[in-house]
Amino acid sequence: MLRTITNNFAALTVLGVGLAWFFPAGFTWMTDGRITLAGQPLLSLALGVIMLAMGLTLTFDDYRKLASAPRALVAGVVLQFAVMPLTGFAIAKGLALEPGLAVGLILVACCPGGTASNIVTFIARGNVALSVAMTMASTLAAVVLTPLLTGVLAGAYVEIDRWNLLISMITVVLVPVVLGTLLNRLFPRAAERVSAVLPLVAIVLVILIVGGIVGGAKAQIAQHAGVLLLATFLLHAVGFALGYGLARVLGLGEIEARTISIEVGMQNSGLGSGLAKTPAFAAQFADITQAALAPVPAAISAVWHVLIGSLLAGWWRRK
Repeated sequence: MLRTITNNFAALTVLGVGLAWFFPAGFTWMTDGRITLAGQPLLSLALGVIMLAMGLTLTFDDYRKLASAPRALVAGVVLQFAVMPLTGFAIAKGLALEPGLAVGLILVACCPGGTASNIVTFIARGNVALSVAMTMASTLAAVVLTPLLTGVLAGAYVEIDRWNLLISMITVVLVPVVLGTLLNRLFPRAAERVSAVLPLVAIVLVILIVGGIVGGAKAQIAQHAGVLLLATFLLHAVGFALGYGLARVLGLGEIEARTISIEVGMQNSGLGSGLAKTPAFAAQFADITQAALAPVPAAISAVWHVLIGSLLAGWWRRK
């Protein structure tokens, strides 16, 4: 049952967004900041749980292996943080997006790969071990690179506080991932049992986060639907295409190219939307309307990347 649910992540995401559009109140409680636990917004805790779930699947040997990373892994991570950020910036400029939409698009483009890419890689008969390693490596690199690249590229639209964004990445990404790995080391049997259901928990939380942002920004999405759908589609379509094409140009095999295409094309949209929703990030906008637009591209991108990735995976699997 868990495998069936996991393999249908794309359909569930679309269903969740559809429900959020017609029944916003069923999802906005996750992202509106009214619910807190231990003084922390529910959204931040949900992102932490998603990262903790990833950490519980890792061991310290996995970290050591990254030190002697093969060519495919290095190429994939470099393409992740070169192709997507530059593509996001180019699309924002080319379509003359409003500042809020432009910053949101660039932010999600600068995020690491998401765990959904591991599922799609499995369906596509790609290299799952490479996919997991790329997700892990890009997540760790994102602690520094996401604030740095967002500050440089989105700085053309609004002054980005890179230090606050770095602190958010450390608390939301680095600490939960390392904590999960440590728990896996200290309590391996318990971690193995918990890890069996954590992918489902992560999927539910991502759908709730994306649905909450879509439901909360329904009016803004309706107002900017055309350009928003086009911009996010182009971001991921170019990411998948260049990820595959450049991997082949670098001399990598078909299976590695498929894997890198999926990893580059699929972002951690839940993380992007969550970061854009934080009060510290929103405070950098002088216009509250533009601040409300910033999380929206990440929410829409979550739909596009699982749709494109799932279609590609199905085609590659049959091929």
